[in-house]
Amino acid sequence: MIITIDGPSGTGKTTVASNVARRLHFVYFDTGAMYRAITWLMIKNEVDIDDVAAVQRCLEAFDYKIVESNGEKRYFIGSTDVTEPIRSSAVTKAVSAVSALKAVRDFLLDFQYRFAKSQDAVFEGRDLGTVVFPNAELKIFLTADPKVRAERRLSEALLKRPDEAKDFSHEQMVLDLMRRDEYDSTREIAPLRCPPDAIQIDTTHFSIDAVVDQIVKSFSERFPHKKI
Repeated sequence: MIITIDGPSGTGKTTVASNVARRLHFVYFDTGAMYRAITWLMIKNEVDIDDVAAVQRCLEAFDYKIVESNGEKRYFIGSTDVTEPIRSSAVTKAVSAVSALKAVRDFLLDFQYRFAKSQDAVFEGRDLGTVVFPNAELKIFLTADPKVRAERRLSEALLKRPDEAKDFSHEQMVLDLMRRDEYDSTREIAPLRCPPDAIQIDTTHFSIDAVVDQIVKSFSERFPHKKI
């Protein structure tokens, strides 16, 4: 069984998805981390995303692994732990453009399909319910006010990357989020869209636990035969 949780940045997707997976005893897959990882590798190797051959070589060298330790997922490219580096501001600025590349999306789809095979999983991203898993049993789409989303992203940056975050402002974060929303929603390949059959949840005034409770409740109502 597949549950997809889509939505723009700052809506709480990652935390919500991981908590829903834990509550339902599903496995959790963060597609954003995967796209961030290939973006990190391209930045590291100074790949010009307009150079088709260079992009292809980078994809062929993308040895991506997910390692779970003490209940925490760590992301590796080869033997390099990229869990923290993929959340840097440089990666954040570049990931939308890299994610929009057809070669990248086609290549990484296989990772998602293989992960979903023969197991119950919660997938979190931007196009999962519309493009990757259009037949998912339960689709969720999260939204939130841009100002609140910016506050969340800024708080996260201050906590995890204080050296970078000291140069951010709330106003700049709002503008960055809105620019990314516009780009993600209007790109030609796999744009950010709310699936027509998704349950929409505005997380602006709700805690993570409240959102998780709502999703678990919807799941139980739709699939009463599944044990939680």
